[in-house]
Amino acid sequence: MSPATRIGIVGPCKSGKSTLTHNLAQAGYQAHQIAQEHSFAPAMWQRIGQPEILIYLHCEYESSVERGLQWSEADYLEQQPRLAHARQHADLELATDSDSPEDILAKVLNFLDEVGAQKDEAHGADG
Repeated sequence: MSPATRIGIVGPCKSGKSTLTHNLAQAGYQAHQIAQEHSFAPAMWQRIGQPEILIYLHCEYESSVERGLQWSEADYLEQQPRLAHARQHADLELATDSDSPEDILAKVLNFLDEVGAQKDEAHGADG
């Protein structure tokens, strides 16, 4: 996948969106965190940044609290319906509860490489 590809990252609070966005930017990618979890517009993620690739990060409430979330579980659960549309349309979904930021980055970079290779093969078949 080309570094020029627009990558959107969504997920509940404290799932690792900011960290992954930063790490992808350090690797030369155009990654943008989309705060879909705070929006009542189900398709906001499609309008903000217009991502070509959408990555959904998920973590359980307990992991969110361990990472500093100071909300109740009810507040956390309230985010889930707001994220449902993006989650359904995600190109890649990763649970971040037990993986390190480096592991998550490696999985995403591997996925982007695979998608890029598939696109290259498809373009080669057209020519």
